[in-house]
Amino acid sequence: MNLSLRTTLAAAVAAIAMATTLATPAAAETTEPLDYVALGDSYAAAPFVLPVDPSNLLCLRSLADYPHIAAKALGAKLTDVTCSGATAEDFTTSQHLGTKPQFNALSKDTDIVSVTIGGNDTGLVVSALGCINFLPKPVGVSCAARNTKGGVDKVKAGIDAWAPKFVTTLKQIKQRAPHAEVFVVGYGNYIRPGGCFPTQPIWDVDATYIQGAVDHLSATLRTTARQHGATFVDTYSLGVGHDSCAAPAERYMEGLVPAHVALPLHPNANGSKVIGSALASAVASAARTS
Repeated sequence: MNLSLRTTLAAAVAAIAMATTLATPAAAETTEPLDYVALGDSYAAAPFVLPVDPSNLLCLRSLADYPHIAAKALGAKLTDVTCSGATAEDFTTSQHLGTKPQFNALSKDTDIVSVTIGGNDTGLVVSALGCINFLPKPVGVSCAARNTKGGVDKVKAGIDAWAPKFVTTLKQIKQRAPHAEVFVVGYGNYIRPGGCFPTQPIWDVDATYIQGAVDHLSATLRTTARQHGATFVDTYSLGVGHDSCAAPAERYMEGLVPAHVALPLHPNANGSKVIGSALASAVASAARTS
């Protein structure tokens, strides 16, 4: 970590410590705030969570998504280009008319980059939707059985096949933002083992299967991040007891029928707040150990 970034992050750490002690909001008192760029898909953008970012309505981005929460805690200058439905391809090409490639936000002046990507690239989102069964067993088809027919797990194989693309993504981030610390934010705890049918219309075996696929993607992100000098931010543990099966007031992740204003199978406002705080803490920890 370069000296100027270390100094700036140290100030951010002090601000977070003060905020914790006084139980009041605080921002890093620096003349030059951290330059923070947030990249990623809808897990980062928190679609439908209010207030909505009016700068790009096609991306369904929230002004209360986890990048905004982290930026506020760190006193950072945020450029949030996260966009619902994004794949790694949209980092280098335009996802929508009038929407620039996400990598355009990066520069040599970027201090922090956060990224959550892979759910759309690997077909995991579509696979999750394919696990819906409104009627109890045995009426319907198990997505776990369908995706592992023939002894090969198609979803996990797709994740493994995509992993080299994520390696390329991290290398490209480093090329465009050579002085930045990169934080890879993993996917969370969507549904507990065994599920909660019929509260969430997914059979027990399928709930366990699809969360296992999400965990496999997060493990891939974690391994790749560590191998290429990035910090992985776990969000699964944050959601234990707060998944889509939890009572509405306790949920961080919305189910197929949302209990809060949020896109189904995505973090709600409370989930984004917890993830953003975890990211800010990871940035602070990086400063202390560098």
